[in-house]
Amino acid sequence: MAQRHLDPTDPTAAAGPPPVPAGGDALADYLRAQATEFLRALRLHRESGAGAHGNGASGAHPSGAGALDRGRGRGPAPAPDGPVDAARALRRAARRLSGTLHTFQPLLDAEWAEAMRPELAWLSGTLALEHAYASRLDRLLQALHRLSGSAAFPAQQQAGRAAPARAAATADPAPVAPLAPSVTRPSPADRGNLTVGAAKAGALLDRQLTLARTRAHSTALQALGSSRFHAVADKVALLASEVPLKDTAAAAADLRPLAAAARDRLTDAVAALPLVTAGNPYNAQALVHGLSPDPAPHPQDAQWHQVRLLLRLHRYALEVLAGTDAEDADGADGTTDVRLLAAGEALDRHRDASEAAAAAAQAARTPRIAPATAYALGVLHADQRHEVEAARYAFQHSWRKEPIRL
Repeated sequence: MAQRHLDPTDPTAAAGPPPVPAGGDALADYLRAQATEFLRALRLHRESGAGAHGNGASGAHPSGAGALDRGRGRGPAPAPDGPVDAARALRRAARRLSGTLHTFQPLLDAEWAEAMRPELAWLSGTLALEHAYASRLDRLLQALHRLSGSAAFPAQQQAGRAAPARAAATADPAPVAPLAPSVTRPSPADRGNLTVGAAKAGALLDRQLTLARTRAHSTALQALGSSRFHAVADKVALLASEVPLKDTAAAAADLRPLAAAARDRLTDAVAALPLVTAGNPYNAQALVHGLSPDPAPHPQDAQWHQVRLLLRLHRYALEVLAGTDAEDADGADGTTDVRLLAAGEALDRHRDASEAAAAAAQAARTPRIAPATAYALGVLHADQRHEVEAARYAFQHSWRKEPIRL
């Protein structure tokens, strides 16, 4: 059936336009709200993480404890379940602050925004590394079992947004939490059912990614105890009480042109994607140069990763326009365009599969490994590249649909 082609990023294309705030005051309210969430997550992270381990590197910051009272317009949020949710909330608030500063920078003090945005991006990226390595290892070990026929296929992702949030909460280790195996990792008894090559490939991936996760854990500890992090916390504490707008006229400025610019950047980036090729479930070009000696990322992936970032910026801009605090990629509220959420899910799967394929290729380059091990890693790499193409197909399928609002 022919589908009606609408602007896939126009927030007014769905049933009824979202409420449009007055102007820069709505931007200030949103930034203060996210700064308050940042400080609340920092305090909970310190109380539930550092206290149990006696390590002051978790962000025991003098400005973070008392600055919560300076946040405006926010009621008490439900307490996260320990350091895992606290660290996730910290990353979430840092991402939103950094993305909002990027989109609406012309309305803010230029020097302050230029100095603040990269620091928030650094913090969010540093805290996300440990969870990324753990999830990558789980994904690759599950794929090895699936390809070997030694275990049931992984459970299908449940519909909606609540189930992925619970899964992320159980799999996301806090930066100060002790390293522990993820609940989805196959047990040693299960590994005995693998072929010799697959078992050795799993052991090699386990060693390499666990080492990378341990290093990311140490990096996060050092970051949270550094003067650089303390400076970021100080600035966020000030942001919770006062937003440095560019001038008095910025308080009454219309936010829609800047939000439309973010939408146009996303639309242009999607237009540059090879969606005709992605219209097929599998693309043989995805396997080209997959195991070449060059460790550079796959040339096709960079454009898709950029679209994922631009889609996130567009969603944050819509949150500011709507005056809401919508959930991140792990949740949704009643004003969210479910088509954008589906596209974001597909791009997240694309990123996970492409990074897993790169990890398999990197392991296959290990010197003096057995031929059976190298073969298993090659099959694993091809499987993940097919997952990449399936995610691209899912993205283009959801992107061309008519926007729907719940």
